[in-house]
Amino acid sequence: MPIINRKELQAYSHLELLAKQVVEGFITGLHKSPFHGFSVEFAEHRLYNTGESTRHLDWKLFAKTDKLFVKRYEEETNLRCRVILDISSSMYFPEELEKGQHNKMFFSVYAAAALVELLKKQRDAYGLSLFSQEVELHTEAKSNSAHQRLIFAELEKLLEKEIPNKRTSAVEALHSISDRIHKRSLVVIFSDMLDNSEREDDLISALQHLKHNKHEVILFHVVDNSKELNFEFENRPYKFVDMESGEEVKLNPNEVKEYYVQQMQDKKAELKLKCGQYGIEFIEADISKGFNQILLPFLVKRKKMF
Repeated sequence: MPIINRKELQAYSHLELLAKQVVEGFITGLHKSPFHGFSVEFAEHRLYNTGESTRHLDWKLFAKTDKLFVKRYEEETNLRCRVILDISSSMYFPEELEKGQHNKMFFSVYAAAALVELLKKQRDAYGLSLFSQEVELHTEAKSNSAHQRLIFAELEKLLEKEIPNKRTSAVEALHSISDRIHKRSLVVIFSDMLDNSEREDDLISALQHLKHNKHEVILFHVVDNSKELNFEFENRPYKFVDMESGEEVKLNPNEVKEYYVQQMQDKKAELKLKCGQYGIEFIEADISKGFNQILLPFLVKRKKMF
């Protein structure tokens, strides 16, 4: 029976191995990159040269002029992707996990790792930003193996026990990150969008800031639907603790369920509506479904766009 070489295994993190598994499994099964063809704004037309790809031919212009023209873009480079993770204490909900259950941070970390692995295989550049009350990490966007190991190391740290009472200031953080991304990018955000600052109403303006800078923005709204949205608790007294402020309240869930559910549904509907109005892709990420069931439909949808 062969002996496992532990030194060789140490060269790969658990997260990296899992990300590779995911990509080799359902993502590469898409046959075609879900991100391939991402480009920035149209710049001009040029005449088509015989023998080159017909992918960017402007057929509408051909119908008008009977001549073949190719669309040119301001930048014809590989994709740059910025992965942004909310690492405030609320992202570690639920704290008490049943067998096979995971919290919002686990979902976000593993989904982010799978995207990074995919981008690495495509030789696209990717960077990672982490925020709570402030931006705690903002890496450059690169595509080499050393950079991937750095990203995975930072992601793995997030799977350790959370720091209690770490608040969220998504508005300030997203504005700050927007100012730091100097080149147009695909921006993928994983957050429950629960802002504990006094500027919670300005969340949409922070997302709009990214769009104003001409980034493509995708928001994974990471929530536990059963507990956070539907308030599914037994009919008995509970002590609820705010994971970010530490504030406690004792109550019977049935006494407030109707009001609570309505408020949360209204909040989610408004966020989804505003994202649609500003061209931000809104992905409902219920952690009970697992990241495979959320990520695969998203990637299949993107593949069909190109």
